[in-house]
Amino acid sequence: MKNFTALILSSFMLFTGVSAVDAGSHRGPDGKLKVLYHIDSSEIKVVNYAMALINKHIEAEGGPDKIDIKVVVHGPALMLFDKVDADMELVKKLKIVIDKGVKPEMCQVSMKLYDRPLATLLDGFIPTEHPVAVKRIADLQEQGYLYIKP
Repeated sequence: MKNFTALILSSFMLFTGVSAVDAGSHRGPDGKLKVLYHIDSSEIKVVNYAMALINKHIEAEGGPDKIDIKVVVHGPALMLFDKVDADMELVKKLKIVIDKGVKPEMCQVSMKLYDRPLATLLDGFIPTEHPVAVKRIADLQEQGYLYIKP
């Protein structure tokens, strides 16, 4: 009977240990929650909403030192970030999240497709780590980033 109880207790501890590891898989070694925001909409309301969500998410988590946010922008959303034509509300919201440490990434393929090099976009963008945004998005998800698409 003691062996059976020990087996049940060991199994329970193993199960709860695995659950705890799974629950923590969306946090980096520094304890920060890892979150990916995917933006590809050409609708200014959607993109402004996304920027507001990112800002609120940082606040809700307890500040920029508690969360690691990646923002990947591609496709028709690129045109909304053009320096010349950008919506002033979007400019303001983008600056707020950049000031909190977010480094938004712009798809390299989209920049070529829309003939908009990084220099023509609002300040703060970096090119995606992989030229294809959807590959970058998949890589980040594989690394444990929670996926949010406003």
